[in-house]
Amino acid sequence: GRRRVISVPGRGGAAGTLRSRRRSRETPAAEMDAITPYKEILQMYWEKATSFVNARCAGLEPWQLVGLTFSSTLLSVWLHGFLFQSESLTSRTKKQFFKLLRRMPFVGAIIQKKIDEVLHGVTSSLSFLKDEKDYIKALPEQGMSQPEVLEKMKEYSSKGDVRWQDGKVSGTVYSGEEKLTRLLVKVYEEFAWSNPLHPDIFPGLRKMEAEVVRIACTLFNGGPNSCGAMTSGGTESILMACKAYRDLAYERGIKQPEMLVPVSAHAAFDKAAHYFGLKLVHIPLTKAMEVDVQAMRRAISRNTAMLVCSAPQFPHGIMDPIEEVAELAVKYRIPFHVDACLGGFLIAFMDKAGFPLKRPFDFRVKGVTSISADTHKYGYAPKGSSVVLYSDKKYRRYQFFIAPDWQGGIYASPSMAGSRPGGIIAACWATLMHIGESGYVEATKRIIKTARFLESELRKIDSIFIFGKPEASVLSIGSDIFDIYRLSNLLAAKGWNLNVLQFPSSIHLCITQLHTQSGVAEQFLKDVKDSIEEIMKNLHEKTTGMGAIYGMAQSVPDRSLVAEISEAYLDGLYSTDVPCSEKHMNGSPGHR
Repeated sequence: GRRRVISVPGRGGAAGTLRSRRRSRETPAAEMDAITPYKEILQMYWEKATSFVNARCAGLEPWQLVGLTFSSTLLSVWLHGFLFQSESLTSRTKKQFFKLLRRMPFVGAIIQKKIDEVLHGVTSSLSFLKDEKDYIKALPEQGMSQPEVLEKMKEYSSKGDVRWQDGKVSGTVYSGEEKLTRLLVKVYEEFAWSNPLHPDIFPGLRKMEAEVVRIACTLFNGGPNSCGAMTSGGTESILMACKAYRDLAYERGIKQPEMLVPVSAHAAFDKAAHYFGLKLVHIPLTKAMEVDVQAMRRAISRNTAMLVCSAPQFPHGIMDPIEEVAELAVKYRIPFHVDACLGGFLIAFMDKAGFPLKRPFDFRVKGVTSISADTHKYGYAPKGSSVVLYSDKKYRRYQFFIAPDWQGGIYASPSMAGSRPGGIIAACWATLMHIGESGYVEATKRIIKTARFLESELRKIDSIFIFGKPEASVLSIGSDIFDIYRLSNLLAAKGWNLNVLQFPSSIHLCITQLHTQSGVAEQFLKDVKDSIEEIMKNLHEKTTGMGAIYGMAQSVPDRSLVAEISEAYLDGLYSTDVPCSEKHMNGSPGHR
């Protein structure tokens, strides 16, 4: 009753199968025939090369062959080391050229004379280095009483002529509220002698630090595996992230790790490269002052250990295109750090304050693996506190330092320092608890409202412009008509202390709670307009003081000279010699 199925040889039958097997046996032979001519060509060139080498070495003795091989190997190793260093060949060549130039008898003497003049001007003209009284250079023979110490302290705290309490300063002090200050003094008093290095002795302090980190992770939309650590400030937070990714790169077999950093990113990345032996690859900006994503993509190599963006960047207050860079990080499996040290605790509340950002910047963006944010800026905690956060614990472990074989016991520390001031950690925790989400939202609302008002009014002034489209609290001012450093000098004479920037020349105001006080923004606008009016009367007047120094510094091709001047400035900070010059650094008489 069943139908019989008869297999007929054909395409799908035994004959077809036989032909396919035949073809499979013939294929390797056909492939061999195809590559035979190439093999013969290669063999011919190989025989020519060996004949050439043998002919050249025919008259050499064995020891000479060994010597030549050894020498050429050494030369190759040296050449590789010379060409492939963390600092580019161009930069090293330029440095060596200027070094030799300064050693030339006549030219070197002229250069050194000019340097000495500038160094003397820097060390003798800084107004804050002047002091009418002698410095204390040794311990008092008998200790001072508490009233005497407090009286001396009052004398020191009253020094300086910049009224930061009146909102005359860019950034620097972000709150200064008296109620908060009194609270922090009490908190610090309670934890003055505590040290998180000893969590068994100060368990409450350990809990506070853990809570600060977890609050920050929540604020920046970290997942359940997000983690972090407290540090002494934004620089250390950045250093820790760079150290973590360097060590991760080493584990991945990268011997010369590189980090791709926008030219607008904080100088702490330069410091990290210097400290940790990383190669710093600077990425240019677009006309909008954002990092050029295509340039960053082209710079990625097998040695790339981390990508960097800022939210916002310090010089111009511009948010980098974090989502676009994050796509590169995901595609090439590279850690991606977002530096939010300056505005992190401001932009985190902008949505709720009614000023939503155009693009997300935190752990919501796939590819962001770490964030640095300063609690001592818009977190309003006392100076000396910041957080570095990671999307996963697998990254943070590379930040830790552990010495398991020390005779003093197993030594382990989460960050650069061993002992840390527990009072600062406790004060940071207390600040977060006291202000709360609603307090941060209200502060953010006032600051951004003031920043938008100032930006709108400054853009109405024809002779100046604002760099890019800042979304947060920093406004960077430039001019195509006059030297912007002249405006800085005149504003300084009126009591303002702004940040002076370079490449390109500009000045910026970082708006804080102090600028939201009644009349401060209006006074700033008035002083800017009055100063510009004065400048326009004589456009070609020579810039003096700090503006002149910055202008000169930008034009000097030998950057080691600029570093030398900066070293003199740092030396001056520790000087206990009384300068004799009465000239004010900004080229104007000191204001009252």
